[in-house]
Amino acid sequence: MSRASTMASMNVAERMTADEYLAIDEERRNEQLIAGEVVVTEAAWDHQRLVGLLHVRLFNWIGAGEGRGTVALPLDVKLDAENVYAPDVLWYATGRGPATDRPRPHPVPDIAVEVRSPSTWRYDLGTKKSTYEAHGLPELWLVDTDGACVLVYRRSRQDAPAFDVELELDRDDSLASPQLPGFALALEEAFGAAPDAAV
Repeated sequence: MSRASTMASMNVAERMTADEYLAIDEERRNEQLIAGEVVVTEAAWDHQRLVGLLHVRLFNWIGAGEGRGTVALPLDVKLDAENVYAPDVLWYATGRGPATDRPRPHPVPDIAVEVRSPSTWRYDLGTKKSTYEAHGLPELWLVDTDGACVLVYRRSRQDAPAFDVELELDRDDSLASPQLPGFALALEEAFGAAPDAAV
């Protein structure tokens, strides 16, 4: 069955399991399985621009040194029987990245980045955040294009049972991580100068 006919026959709100979702032959671009429901991502220009910026900056940082892991654009990550997420950007520490000869789903990354989309932001802040946390994600960046800020959730140590560090970064801050020594992205570059700062 072609992708077009698959999509035409599928009700977007139809419930399915992670295994049913992953059994569909083709990668499901712009879709995720959240709490058993297929959710279509509506990616706007600002979303795509920020995804590209974060990917390029991480890619360049990785290329500037040894043992800096790998970065990827959306890949299917199975969290449990009802949740298959496709973070906008994924960073894996050295030795943890997806195997090139292994089909999806892929392992939980070390940093997952979700950039605000109208259709998914409420999930990012709610179901997805709590599911990521329950399944051991070390660090989550939620990039709020409307609020011009980044919400960072991380574990203070590898064996921390939950996200115990929460940060809200705005245009005056830089986005960094203890997992990425030497990496920093000035958020003024990501979001632009504040409106009242314009000359």
